[in-house]
Amino acid sequence: MRRLLECHRLFVATPPAGALRSIRRAYFSTSASSLKLDGGVSLVQGASRGIGLEFVKQLLEKTHKGHVVATCRNPDGATGLLELKTRFTKRLSILQLDLTVETTIEASAKSITERYGFLNLLINASGILSIPNVLQPETTLSKVEKSSLMLAYEINAVGPTLVIKHMWPLLKAGGGSGTERDVAVVASLSARVGSIGDNHLGGWHSYRSSKAALNQLTKTISVEFGRKKDPVICILLHPGTVDTDLSRPFQRNVPEAKLFTREFSVQKLLNIINNVKSHDNGKFFAWDGQEIPW
Repeated sequence: MRRLLECHRLFVATPPAGALRSIRRAYFSTSASSLKLDGGVSLVQGASRGIGLEFVKQLLEKTHKGHVVATCRNPDGATGLLELKTRFTKRLSILQLDLTVETTIEASAKSITERYGFLNLLINASGILSIPNVLQPETTLSKVEKSSLMLAYEINAVGPTLVIKHMWPLLKAGGGSGTERDVAVVASLSARVGSIGDNHLGGWHSYRSSKAALNQLTKTISVEFGRKKDPVICILLHPGTVDTDLSRPFQRNVPEAKLFTREFSVQKLLNIINNVKSHDNGKFFAWDGQEIPW
């Protein structure tokens, strides 16, 4: 009898390995569900400055709920993000991600998986238009160079697509849980000049074609998400001409009323993101909510 009691106490004190795994799953499942019910998790890729930084700022300031993951190439030099981190210590995470190095995208996905286990929103905000002595918008075919085309394509189209690829499992896990949406959203910043149907001026070959490529890649991804009935949709957004480092060299001929502040543009874009439905999957929206032709 005494031996039976000792065996009973040993079993209670040390549950079988299978039971321990069940307890762990239940604990972490409960933890993840709690996060999902509290504003969700948003990822802003390309968040060190400009529109990306403003997205992070508004996502944190507009509500006291939810977590934001901000990524950029050089977090140590991202002063705007670091300042936000001092204000939102628990809600903001900053990760290193270089669009041209896929292993950094994979590492970011792994880090988000370990910390949160899901995503509800992915904003691809990075992009290049010009780099002094490296890349300039072409005004004529004679100025088109292979290196410019390839660089613009890598940053504006390939990189964001690889981010979607590696964040896909996290977005499927999150869906719309913890938010007011019924699905997770991938919102990639495109540009009206990427529209083939709206191209009446020509020029800017590298930038136009790279954004057109982003549009086609995102549209193709959206078709797959819809076919697989994943709780994820993809949209493309044109922010307008915004007063940022990207547009500053080209603002001379922009009417004052058409040059938007970052605050105004991001407010409009977040309004679109927060109100999209499943049937908006694969659409291309301007900042005012109007659809743009492909």
